[in-house]
Amino acid sequence: MPIYGIALCDAGFEAVALGTNDGEIKPVQPEGGEGPLGWMGLAYHDGQKFWFGRRAEDAWLVHPRQVSHNFWGRLSRETAQLAVAGKHPSFSQLAYYFLRDLQDTLTAAGPMEKVALAVPGAYLKDAATEDEKIGLLLGMAAELKLPLAGVVDMACASLGDPRVDYFDSSLPVLVVDVHLHGAEITLLRSRREGELAREGFSLLPQSGYAELLRHVTTSMGNRFLRHTTFDILEDGRIEQAFYRQCKQFVLSRASEHRFQINTANRAYELTATREQLAADTAAFTQAIVAGAQALLPRVGGRVEPCTVALSERTALLPGIAARFRAAGLPRVLRLPSGAAATGAARLAAQRPVAADLSEIPVDTVAPQVAERAGRKADLSLRVLKGRSSGDGVPPPTHAICEGLGHVLNGHASFTIGVRGTGVDLPLPEDFIAAGSNCRVRLERDAGRWWLLDEDQTDAAGRTAMEAGDRLVLRCGDAESEVLFAHCAPAHHRS
Repeated sequence: MPIYGIALCDAGFEAVALGTNDGEIKPVQPEGGEGPLGWMGLAYHDGQKFWFGRRAEDAWLVHPRQVSHNFWGRLSRETAQLAVAGKHPSFSQLAYYFLRDLQDTLTAAGPMEKVALAVPGAYLKDAATEDEKIGLLLGMAAELKLPLAGVVDMACASLGDPRVDYFDSSLPVLVVDVHLHGAEITLLRSRREGELAREGFSLLPQSGYAELLRHVTTSMGNRFLRHTTFDILEDGRIEQAFYRQCKQFVLSRASEHRFQINTANRAYELTATREQLAADTAAFTQAIVAGAQALLPRVGGRVEPCTVALSERTALLPGIAARFRAAGLPRVLRLPSGAAATGAARLAAQRPVAADLSEIPVDTVAPQVAERAGRKADLSLRVLKGRSSGDGVPPPTHAICEGLGHVLNGHASFTIGVRGTGVDLPLPEDFIAAGSNCRVRLERDAGRWWLLDEDQTDAAGRTAMEAGDRLVLRCGDAESEVLFAHCAPAHHRS
């Protein structure tokens, strides 16, 4: 029987199954609900029955009064605005119905062996909130007879995914995650070797995907109106179709998107660019960066060095990684798809099913970080030869990276690598998060420069570097290019 991890994020619920024997990570999603925003925490009642996730999202703008979209964020016994047969269910009742439906989907092929839940950081912001929300979750688990083995903070669970690229666990980590109605920023700090524990938390309200997609739909809808004279607000079904296209544009990372609305009389089209989308979301992404900066302590007037870990849905925001780097936070790590669910599943694999759910601890430590402490991203090199080569090409005198030239002449060897490790040419800050094995060496021999691997002890397979050649380095998500150039000495006229 498989072991499950479920991430309770209302912007997109995710579930992962671990193979009992081989430990294979297998995403499990309801049909039609794939992707980082595939199965939102929405409930729709059509007058006869409940629908959840994608089916509820498809009715969101068509029947807004019949859709509840904030019951996970406001998990409590308070009554929701959604009316069902003249009555108003509580937020916790809607969450129970949603979780029951998700459980039925996951167990359609067979029962679970164990399961762990990754919960939003907002559920753990203080003792009173934790008692209420975790208590309600444990009550649901008992009612549904879930074989619960653990509950873990979502940010901590994300860093427990073994697929996460290497990062320096001695530095603080900011996990940034955008949910449906807010952005969660969690600060984790090394408590013991290889272990990161939750130390700070901030919730940015009105900074979730509900607000973002509403804003993008409005902005793109206004462009559509100016371009075609057709108003997408004319009908709820048309607005829903346009919203779906806006969401697709955000998720696709495409450079442009062609919006198309067909009516009985004609078809209307508009091509929008990624630059326009980035401009529409600039204030949104900047607010998230500012919120992250506010959570970091300052040392000597400067922000303490740290790693910024972006969830998959956060990394989808146009330009978000570049904004963090521009704000002085260059170590940006992109978490893999389903990281929180995977981390929760691995936690469940290490724990027995609780005999008494009331005794289940809530983990606020990133599990299994120590396993990755020595793993670094692999360095890949690619040499792009210049148009001319051979004896007639002068040897390079400079290596140019990020617009800065570094002199080769006068050296017997020349190293390229991570800043602060004694290299001649420091790579951009992005490479710091990729690990100190991002290092290559060039040696001068018989008047020519040769590219060697740092660990190479002989000249076998070395590559001659000539003026006009380019060296492309990639380590994890970091990539840069070094141009080798010959600069003739200046001659002064008398």
